[in-house]
Amino acid sequence: MGRTLWDTTGTDVVKALAAERRAAGSVSSGLALTLVVVTDEKRVAEAEQAAVRAAEQHPCRLLIVVRRRPDAPEPRLDAEVAIGDRLGPGEAVVMRMYGRLALHAESVVLPLLAPDAPVVTWWNGAPPELIAHDPLGVSAGRRVTDSAAAPDPLAALRQRAADYVPGDTDLAWARTTLWRGLLASAFDSVSGKPHAAAVVAEHGSPSAALLAGWLQTRLGVPVERRDHDGKGVSEVSIDVEGTRLVVSRSGGSSATLTRTDQPERVMPLPRRDLGDLLAEELRRLDADEPYAEALAAAFGDDTPLSPPKGRTHIWQDPAQERGSEAGSAS
Repeated sequence: MGRTLWDTTGTDVVKALAAERRAAGSVSSGLALTLVVVTDEKRVAEAEQAAVRAAEQHPCRLLIVVRRRPDAPEPRLDAEVAIGDRLGPGEAVVMRMYGRLALHAESVVLPLLAPDAPVVTWWNGAPPELIAHDPLGVSAGRRVTDSAAAPDPLAALRQRAADYVPGDTDLAWARTTLWRGLLASAFDSVSGKPHAAAVVAEHGSPSAALLAGWLQTRLGVPVERRDHDGKGVSEVSIDVEGTRLVVSRSGGSSATLTRTDQPERVMPLPRRDLGDLLAEELRRLDADEPYAEALAAAFGDDTPLSPPKGRTHIWQDPAQERGSEAGSAS
């Protein structure tokens, strides 16, 4: 069941959600969290599919903010409110925002947060340069970006290091989870001190940077990064006294583990979809210290990040910035 509200207000959306909950017998106390998804119209179908997949594993109130036309001359809000409909079995609200309302999405979103439940914000698309510029990030206890969606993924990941606050994470880190698990299990049976390691991946891969940073923090040796024409991470090698361990993936959903003087082993290493990656990040709502350590190591800083514990919203007006840029150009 569900309803669509055209040219509506935040108050009417709150009332519609309450009415749908009463009709469906929904109980908000059973929700594990509120998931706020920030996206644009081009990515909204992808975001909905991934969020629904994640919500199947983590019961949540799903709030999807579509900043459709921030440059529209008049503010406007269209909303779809649904429970147990196409957006999964839980409570969901899709809000398309026009004009300056898109810059003040928190005025509609904050009253819709599930009571006494953690808040996670996920930006599906290029992450904000500073999370403090977006009040939807400042109000969340956990913040999920995806540097791979930025025009320059490595620069975006470097900015995540500069902007880091405990509770931040990036889907580029989740993409390394299976690699990290496989490498940890393979290295368990290796004795000796490592003296070299390398990660081979496509040029500019943020996941390769984080995987190399993680290996560096765990092995205590510099990790070389090499480019490859394939997609994502294709190979990781670790040299230990008398032993060379290589995990390589040429494609498909498996990898080959090669060790000196031992037969090759084929191990599962599938590429996971966006929904599974998001669901993984929703499993923990505290600070991800291994991610912070890998992020620091990825950019040449051997000391863990020591950021402030929280953020204060910094107002940014894109319209004024465009005006300043136009004035400078003239």
